[in-house]
Amino acid sequence: MQNHTATPGPLATALSRVPEVALAFWVIKTLSTTVGETGADFLAGGMGWGMPAVALIVLTAIGTLLYLQFAHLKRYVPANYWGLVVLMSVEGTLITDILVDNAGVPLTSLSAVFTVLMAAGFFIWYRNERTLSIHAIDNAKREAYYWLVILLAFALGTGVGDLIAEHFALGYANALALFGGAIAAVWLAHKAFGLNPVTAFWIAYVLTRPLGASLGDLLIQAPADGGLGIDMATVNIAFVAVIVWLVGYASLVVAQPVAVSSETW
Repeated sequence: MQNHTATPGPLATALSRVPEVALAFWVIKTLSTTVGETGADFLAGGMGWGMPAVALIVLTAIGTLLYLQFAHLKRYVPANYWGLVVLMSVEGTLITDILVDNAGVPLTSLSAVFTVLMAAGFFIWYRNERTLSIHAIDNAKREAYYWLVILLAFALGTGVGDLIAEHFALGYANALALFGGAIAAVWLAHKAFGLNPVTAFWIAYVLTRPLGASLGDLLIQAPADGGLGIDMATVNIAFVAVIVWLVGYASLVVAQPVAVSSETW
């Protein structure tokens, strides 16, 4: 939600560790959150691997990509960045599901705890760096705060999505409409009423998690449970294919940086 006129945005800047926040960012982010929901269910349930085993495998993959990012890349590389987003989306879903389904933690308590943890993460980040803008993520310390908050956002969003759709029995379609409307309201608050762009970005970022989760559940859950009953493998393959295509296109843009003029969140 900041104006960039005739200057390279973060997407085209060698120092940037995160992408430009344009329409493609939100599309890939939402698709990634959907894959996080459906992918976790597919691997843990559909493949029969179980949630703890899948969580450990995904955590290992996250650690590998983070090592690559911090030790070698040290800049925005679309494949590595979005690979981390997808994996953290899956891990966030598994963290929430393990705590709720295996440990018996109530969704209300879990959502409250992750809200506090995320607020604490933002507080520590801002206290040390004096900014929460992703346009300022140009060093390892700020990026470390960023990924910590992202993982907490995925876990929180999963809990909130399940709380609204299942615990409060709103249903997946209604939850999808609710979170979509909330994101639209944030955009309107920024455009019409001057909501701080950094605040607007992070609210929308958190909301895309339950939005994507609600979409995923709507697609794969049985009609008797309020879903469309589409095969999980089909949904995952379709969404991953779109993500790969968009990330591939983003890689070409990064390889050939150009001046941009855009208004982003």
